[in-house]
Amino acid sequence: MAQATKGRLNYRCPSCFKRDIDMDMFYDPIKKEYYCLRCQFHGTEEEVLKENEVIRLKYKDMYRRFTDFEDFSNDK
Repeated sequence: MAQATKGRLNYRCPSCFKRDIDMDMFYDPIKKEYYCLRCQFHGTEEEVLKENEVIRLKYKDMYRRFTDFEDFSNDK
């Protein structure tokens, strides 16, 4: 999803991203935290980055091509 305005980088909401929903978070300069309009998630930049890094494990082999399926067989 493209960022609409220049300035602080918009991050994906970790809570929505876990459910495969690509939702940008918005920044509140008064509270100095990010929040999501779709769900209840809010947190500092460090919390958002930490949660998004955990979710990246889901996609770690996305660009890897599997050709040997012997490790996945149930006939052991």
